[in-house]
Amino acid sequence: MSAPTPTRPAPGTAENAASTVPAVRVRRKYGELVGWALLALAAAGFLANMLTNPRWRWDVVGQFLFDPLVLRGVGSTIFLTLVSGLCGLLLGLVVALMKLSSSRVLQTVATAYIGFIRAIPALVLILLLYFISALFPTLEFGIPFLPPLVEVPTNSLITKFGAAWLGLTMLMAAHCGEIIRGGISAVPPGQLEASKALSLGRFTAYRKVILPQAIRVSIPSFANELITLFKNTSLVSVIGYAELLTVVQGIYGRTYQTIPLLTVACIWYLTLTVLSMVGQSRLEKKYGRGFQRR
Repeated sequence: MSAPTPTRPAPGTAENAASTVPAVRVRRKYGELVGWALLALAAAGFLANMLTNPRWRWDVVGQFLFDPLVLRGVGSTIFLTLVSGLCGLLLGLVVALMKLSSSRVLQTVATAYIGFIRAIPALVLILLLYFISALFPTLEFGIPFLPPLVEVPTNSLITKFGAAWLGLTMLMAAHCGEIIRGGISAVPPGQLEASKALSLGRFTAYRKVILPQAIRVSIPSFANELITLFKNTSLVSVIGYAELLTVVQGIYGRTYQTIPLLTVACIWYLTLTVLSMVGQSRLEKKYGRGFQRR
């Protein structure tokens, strides 16, 4: 029994058209290859300098990287960042809701607060809060134009930590307020209307419907602000609060090893930033379920 003769596709069919399409040579991206080569050369040169330049003093870096004083400064930096970040986030939510409210008074207060914080440099704000006792020696609590009910010396409340925490919290609140407002504005208005149709109160609708969607949009901006807050903690060194940079400055003021001690600070700041980026990635995966793009 003879084998069946293979049939050729008829002219004009899809199989025939596919078999006659000429092969196209893939163009090499020479510009990208050159860019990678230059980047590799720059990285190799920097790495070689770090390994061969004795002025880096890696022995000093290793000596002070896990020094108890440095670790205490790292702990103070983390604590100040977490406390200021949490308080700033909560206050920022209040500022965002004030700006989105229908009350002109609340909108004006929120807009003025955000504008003031944007206009004042962070370092100036921290110094102003720290030396506020020169303007208000005592803090009086009570009814205006009447004798105060409580009178407290300002220096007993606005300590080094108090000025650092209050200044960073005010900065974080203004930035987070705009981020939250943008995230809420990005949620379609139909979501709130649907919540009202389901007989959900305004507070419940924002808590269970609007804010979870706004958080998904705002997570990258929140992570960026948290990383910026980590770096802004170094500003409080001007008022003598014992965070990481203050401790490092105190050590190289005694040992005169400026570059190695600043390298220690950079390593710890880089570590904290990488950990923040890992947390950001996990939060994006958690709140991005159902919205992932392939």
